[in-house]
Amino acid sequence: QVQLLESGGGLVQSGGSLRLSCAASGKISAFETMDWYRQYPGTERKFVATATKADRAFYADSVKGRFAISRDTAKNTVYLQMNSLSPEDTDVYYCHANVWGKGTLVTVSS
Repeated sequence: QVQLLESGGGLVQSGGSLRLSCAASGKISAFETMDWYRQYPGTERKFVATATKADRAFYADSVKGRFAISRDTAKNTVYLQMNSLSPEDTDVYYCHANVWGKGTLVTVSS
């Protein structure tokens, strides 16, 4: 079974940017979609973005125009470029492609 490993989280000031990476142990070309979700402890996991095999992308309204998802098939990695971050974006971000990664924490300070 494929495993997903997220990285790139950290502490950033409001208005800043981060790029998250999700490296898969297998070929991501096998997945019709690859997704990012976010979750604050004690709350439900929420959809952030998805990238399809056909290179289409879909976003939650809260991140449209600020976040961009992309897939690199050669590197078996999916990225989430996050710009104009605000404290409301503070969450653990999870990668998903039939299975879940362990998540990476993003903290945005005001």
